[in-house]
Amino acid sequence: MVDQDINKKLDTVQMMVNMGPQHPSTHGVFRMVLAVDGERIVDVEPHIGYLHRGSEKLCEGEIYVQIVTLFDRLDYLSNLNNEMVFCRAVEKLMELEIPERAEYIRVILCELNRVASHLLFIGTFGLDVGAMTPSMYMFRDREKIQSMFEAVTGARMMHNYIRIGGIKNDVPDDFIHRMKSLIVELKKGLEEADKLLSFNEIFLARTKNIGTMSAKMAIEYGVSGPSLRASGVPIDIRKDHPYSIYDRFDFGIPIGEIGDCWDRYYVRLEEVRQSISIMEQALYQLPDGDTITPTRFLLRPPKGEVYVRGENPRGEIGVYMISDGTDKPYRVKVRPPSFCNLMTIKDLLIDTYVADAVVILGSLDIVLGEVDR
Repeated sequence: MVDQDINKKLDTVQMMVNMGPQHPSTHGVFRMVLAVDGERIVDVEPHIGYLHRGSEKLCEGEIYVQIVTLFDRLDYLSNLNNEMVFCRAVEKLMELEIPERAEYIRVILCELNRVASHLLFIGTFGLDVGAMTPSMYMFRDREKIQSMFEAVTGARMMHNYIRIGGIKNDVPDDFIHRMKSLIVELKKGLEEADKLLSFNEIFLARTKNIGTMSAKMAIEYGVSGPSLRASGVPIDIRKDHPYSIYDRFDFGIPIGEIGDCWDRYYVRLEEVRQSISIMEQALYQLPDGDTITPTRFLLRPPKGEVYVRGENPRGEIGVYMISDGTDKPYRVKVRPPSFCNLMTIKDLLIDTYVADAVVILGSLDIVLGEVDR
């Protein structure tokens, strides 16, 4: 006898899955509670705050020259870029003129920091998709950059090198020679990674048309940096609101087409080429001269408020600062790129697969030290 219930539709229930906060694919202490129906995500509840930083409040208790070290530790893959934006905020309040040589060295090191950050992204994004070899290539080349940073600043990551008024000290005598050799090696390594990963059939299947972010969605969420440009919006602070000496260099702004995971990956890869071009031009133009404008150790900027922004590897970082005329700021507020970019995660994940969640989150290239600032 045939079971009459055999053709009845099976009922399913949603299951809650915890991803993080201790999970390698969340790129830090970030937790997502996924509601899944089979392998498909039907709802997402993101949770941040596990890192407990309080950096903005700590700034109120530090003298200005000490705060640079806190900005080193916000986005710990964009140390020099973050140091620069804070120092520029204080310099704007004090109307300080920065020596040209210091400006050039700042730009060279910030672009080198951008390259190091993007290389780490390319390697770890490959791991998110399931490719091991690109991470070996990228860490090999990033290690060469870290060695250069150590030679210039004395530290591999927490540099405290960009100072209010300029830089801590001049670069080593062989800096230009070493940089030119490093650039040759970076170009070669980038081409290897590009050929290995970018148009690999499996990589394309895992990233093309996955996590698509429209230009409208990106703008409404306040997305910036490579994640915004991947959606076809050609906005870069270095071009649209030039600061330091960026207006002296000729470089392009890579943009994507549909804002999927592959576009967000490839925009960053192309940005490495543009950063290398900026460094080559800056090395050629590098002038002699002083590297810092002498100031008092206990700075007391005049009363007032200021907002300064810059383009770090993840997007627009802004510093809003209020001075009450003392040697410590009354208030420091950071406009962070990773935090704003991460706000899109719920819309991007709904109706995708669990395996895609890892790829989509990785494509945003967040750093939780800045999210939980």
